[in-house]
Amino acid sequence: MPDRPRTVAVVLAGGIGVRVGLGIPKQLIKIAGKAIVEHTVEALSASPLVDEIIIMMNAASLSELDHLLSADRFPKLSRILPGGPTRSDTTQLALAAIDGDDTKVLLHDAVRPFIDQRIISDCVQALDRFDAVDTAIASADTIIRIDGDGRIADIPDRSTLRRGQTPQAFRLATIRRAYELASADPDFHATDDCGVVFRYLPEVPIHVVDGTAENMKVTEPIDVHIADKLFQLQSASLALDTRPESLPDLTGKVVVVFGGSYGIGASIVVQAQNAGATVREFSRSTTGTDVTSAKQVRTALRRVADELGRVDVVVVTAGVLKVAPLAETTKRDLRLTIETNLTAPAMICRAAYPHLRSSGGQIILFTSSSYTRGRAGYSTYSATKAGVVNLTQALSEEWAAEGIRINCINPQRTHTPMRTAAFGEEPADTLLDAEDVARVTLNVAASDLTGQIVTVQVAAMRR
Repeated sequence: MPDRPRTVAVVLAGGIGVRVGLGIPKQLIKIAGKAIVEHTVEALSASPLVDEIIIMMNAASLSELDHLLSADRFPKLSRILPGGPTRSDTTQLALAAIDGDDTKVLLHDAVRPFIDQRIISDCVQALDRFDAVDTAIASADTIIRIDGDGRIADIPDRSTLRRGQTPQAFRLATIRRAYELASADPDFHATDDCGVVFRYLPEVPIHVVDGTAENMKVTEPIDVHIADKLFQLQSASLALDTRPESLPDLTGKVVVVFGGSYGIGASIVVQAQNAGATVREFSRSTTGTDVTSAKQVRTALRRVADELGRVDVVVVTAGVLKVAPLAETTKRDLRLTIETNLTAPAMICRAAYPHLRSSGGQIILFTSSSYTRGRAGYSTYSATKAGVVNLTQALSEEWAAEGIRINCINPQRTHTPMRTAAFGEEPADTLLDAEDVARVTLNVAASDLTGQIVTVQVAAMRR
């Protein structure tokens, strides 16, 4: 049986990001701790059907991606080349860099980081039967065509309309020939590679595979916020897909838990040990450790590092919840809430930094569903939990180059002594079990996620 044709994925990253309005090329905007183009390359690299990846980068920002040319991180990424002044120019430069008329070529927008493995597989396999393949989704909106006076001239049947996405996939000889013919046309203009084949090689059928709504293009300022939320939802799906009985293998890992004397923290200690980790727990009640004391936190981490030689995962579950209107909250309770729930996580992150940089480790913080909206009765608590989310997202960017990951667990209502003290006894079927939250936390600890807010929901854990 002859060898299968090679598949080369070309990541088109030549844009300058004018519309997104953030002052840098949109493909370099960081979401979930990484530049958008990095997420895209990761998705393509994960496909066993992709043999090689080439990035066509905005020439003025070419050096910004040099760090990706690491054999360890992206062994399939062979080259980062300068793009041209237009999309079609960039495509033609990419085609000139690829050998073999029968090579399968996937042209994909760098700012579509949510491409999934099914789309990649469908495109590559479709090239066994077709020479050109597009990716598209049905239009949920009615499309109108207007005339020169801005009036509706036509309303096409929506059932036959599709919204184009990428990848667009071709046999190399086909897309090269289409561009050769286009180059001879003085009126040539295209923003779409399938459009070039459609116009200049009308005899070549273009097959369409189904895209997904998530395979969006980050183009406008609002798209950045939507993309950030999609990454959060993706990491949340890791939590929802984690069944209560599943534990990762943490053999050889050293896990430090601050606030592990009861509740979720205590469950994490037990489950981490069950997963094979060596665990050290620090809290006021068990070790006399005050998490609001930078000195005591540094001492605790140094003690673990000296004893065990490393620190791989730091989990911070310590927190306080004082329910009272702000005007009636004592100064002591106000200070305690802020120092324990926000200042302490920041100090622990700072103290853990050198240890996690050495191990390439991860820190996991905890927030609450109230971070999305302050609620009467615990306004300061909600404010501190929102601060923890922002701390997580900011540090994921600050620490990305050092290989340190940071994530935040957002459990729904959980049956813990702290919650019972604040709200009294509640129906058991409305609360999460601390052990379920612990298992999700440890699966996040074993993952490559960073900068994510991982939501654990009651309904999902009851399925």
